[in-house]
Amino acid sequence: QVQLAESGGGLVQAGGSLRLSCVASGSIFSLYAMGWFRQAPGKEREFVAGISRGGGSKHYADSVKDRFTISRDNAKRTVYLQMNTLKPEDTAVYYCAAGRTQVLVVLSTVTDMEYWGNGTLVTVSS
Repeated sequence: QVQLAESGGGLVQAGGSLRLSCVASGSIFSLYAMGWFRQAPGKEREFVAGISRGGGSKHYADSVKDRFTISRDNAKRTVYLQMNTLKPEDTAVYYCAAGRTQVLVVLSTVTDMEYWGNGTLVTVSS
């Protein structure tokens, strides 16, 4: 079992930055690939960024590539999402998720993930 708790969401103007954090508790954090997903009102939950167990492999959705950076600190059991040059279309609830997998694998679909946080709201004003 893994419990995930996101923080760092809020209201920001377009062009601004936010850093989301997700702290894990429960099982061994380094056994899990981690990911960030988001869900805007009326839309399906979508993949944003993923990172492998050791942090050596990363993958991003095309919509956030070159603007967002995912990272993790296994000693702190925390995964981060640095979001720069935010756009109004980035407005959504952002979810942290964990899935147990092999060392270098990055998980990028909702069905891959076993555990989810409750989400943190990011609102980008124009």
